[in-house]
Amino acid sequence: MPAPGLYIHVPFCSKICPYCDFAVLTGGREARARFVEHLLAEIALWAPERSAFDPIDTIYFGGGTPSALEPEEIARILAAAREHLSVAGDARVFFEANPEDVTPGSVRAWRELGVRFLSLGIQSFDEEALRFLGRRHTAEEAQGSVELARGAGFDTVSIDLIYGLPDQPFDVWQRTLEAAAALRPDHLSCYQLTIHEGTPFGFRLERGKLAELPEHAQADLFTFTHTFLRDAGWPGYEVSNFARSPEHRSRHNRKYWDHTPYLGLGPSAHSFSGSRRWWNEKRLGAWEGKVAAGDRGLAGSEELTAADLALEALMLGLRTAEGIDLSRFRERYGVDLMKRNEPLVERLAVEGLLSVEDGILVPSLAGFAVTDSLARAFGLGDG
Repeated sequence: MPAPGLYIHVPFCSKICPYCDFAVLTGGREARARFVEHLLAEIALWAPERSAFDPIDTIYFGGGTPSALEPEEIARILAAAREHLSVAGDARVFFEANPEDVTPGSVRAWRELGVRFLSLGIQSFDEEALRFLGRRHTAEEAQGSVELARGAGFDTVSIDLIYGLPDQPFDVWQRTLEAAAALRPDHLSCYQLTIHEGTPFGFRLERGKLAELPEHAQADLFTFTHTFLRDAGWPGYEVSNFARSPEHRSRHNRKYWDHTPYLGLGPSAHSFSGSRRWWNEKRLGAWEGKVAAGDRGLAGSEELTAADLALEALMLGLRTAEGIDLSRFRERYGVDLMKRNEPLVERLAVEGLLSVEDGILVPSLAGFAVTDSLARAFGLGDG
């Protein structure tokens, strides 16, 4: 079993993007300082159970905008984690940042803190798209942030991009991918725009002021993205993630995909022990109140049955280029996928959606595009 991971949610952004449905808010220096103090307290509350996550070999700062915190605050958080939790000496630190926070001083400070994987929230290299998405940086600033990060010596520099914007011409997305490739990042994450209820985009959708792309257009963009990046040297290793070589794949995110235990700290953070999942209060005030009372900020939990875990493993495995090791799946979840679904697998193979190679169920690019419906077609009964 791979080593556990630690996720730390930083809930602050200087501006809330209209598509965002994460637990984020704007907040000044005092609010951020208060959050850090409560986070340090939450870390200490987990000390008695440090053996349940031993040894932690990845620490991921997500959000929100982790780069909204001062380097000194990040240093205090890392020090507390190493003091109270079982953090391996060579644990990899992953850090999300917005382009406007990337300066020669900031990248130097993050490198000195041990950050090895830096993910930049670029989203687009097109000015009109950036305005539509509510981003604060320009295309020029986005390019400069990647160049600064690459020159700072991080092991992996990753950029996030969003595609599938309503009415966006196809060639705008193509030019964005070309601009990204020209900067030679080590890793890319490309997400299709999803409009969530309760967000500004969601309200606009309800009022008929915004429309999602038709499914066929979404599928065309998905296929083009994977094909373009594969041919340019960044093969997709997961539905939304691309790396120019295996060592640049996200070791932390893989823990979510293969049921490796992880501990989540901060408001809205989720944790997983192997059979149980729990989550923290989403609202910052509620989380701070519970942490202050000494109960770790928890909001709820659930026990996962063997069937629950098998279904999750099937859905997550079909999202990765590595696919599903049928023997390991049978040993871990007690389900023989081939025996239970042989006619289905044969039909899907004929349709070009997956294949079985050396005992591994491998989705094709066409299968990647319909991975959720693909997983729902499988039966997971006994045998």
